[in-house]
Amino acid sequence: MLVKIKTGATLSGAEQEFVESLRLFPTTCLAVVDLDVGDNGTRQVDAVLFTARGITVIEVRGFRRRQSGILNISADGPWTISDARADLDDDGVVSPSDQLEHAVYAVKSRLERALLDPGHVCGAVVLVPFHGVVVRPARTTLRPGIDVLAANARDATELRIYLEGFSAGPRNWTADRVFAAYRALGSDNGPSRAELIADGFDAVLPDPNPIGLPEAGPPRVAPIPGEPTRRQSIASWVVVALAVIGIFVVIGVIISGLAHDSGRAHPEPGSGMTSSTPTPPPYHPVECWPLQPDC
Repeated sequence: MLVKIKTGATLSGAEQEFVESLRLFPTTCLAVVDLDVGDNGTRQVDAVLFTARGITVIEVRGFRRRQSGILNISADGPWTISDARADLDDDGVVSPSDQLEHAVYAVKSRLERALLDPGHVCGAVVLVPFHGVVVRPARTTLRPGIDVLAANARDATELRIYLEGFSAGPRNWTADRVFAAYRALGSDNGPSRAELIADGFDAVLPDPNPIGLPEAGPPRVAPIPGEPTRRQSIASWVVVALAVIGIFVVIGVIISGLAHDSGRAHPEPGSGMTSSTPTPPPYHPVECWPLQPDC
């Protein structure tokens, strides 16, 4: 961890405690403390931390008296500790979270005006309690990328976890990029490129395909079928001939069936199927006698 403080800066007790906490960590990081950014340097920023992954802006606040208990963060009201208002130093009109939002915006705008891509700039309000005081929860997320955490030199666990978690991930910031960024922010007491590399920053971006992993081969192409052999050609023609013969056989069976059904439906004249009217027998007169029955 490299910690650089602006020449002639006057740090508060909380800021000095914060600097001591940072110097305890072996994380690859550059902490530039007490910067004047914004338009014509009108925005004072407590600290900007450069890691190999990105940038986080820090707003440091201490306490006027010893307070311990449950920390309650309100977006539009006062912060409390165990139902009592948190007695923070520099407790002005602007809340610590709003002050941090302004600082994040100022840092990002300053880098963009210098034609540098800042990426996603995060931020954290670091509350520095008195030694022996316990503030819980020690870390609260206001929104994605903006956190509030409590830490001092004797209990810097949450600050260490925050920095290690923020540093984990793809390494996008090289020594040259960090060097150009803190110079664009107006730092007059930054480290050299050699110091950044010695702290763990890469001279160039790492290879996305580390040694030991197999290279991605060329895309697979479907094989092109070769010319058919003589045996395959003969077999194909035999199949086609059999299919044609089968079609003609089916057509012949259909025509024969239709012709047979047509002959049965329309019989020829003179066949045994034709009906005729019977001829009555010839009449022969019968001579009847008187009282003869059936006459």
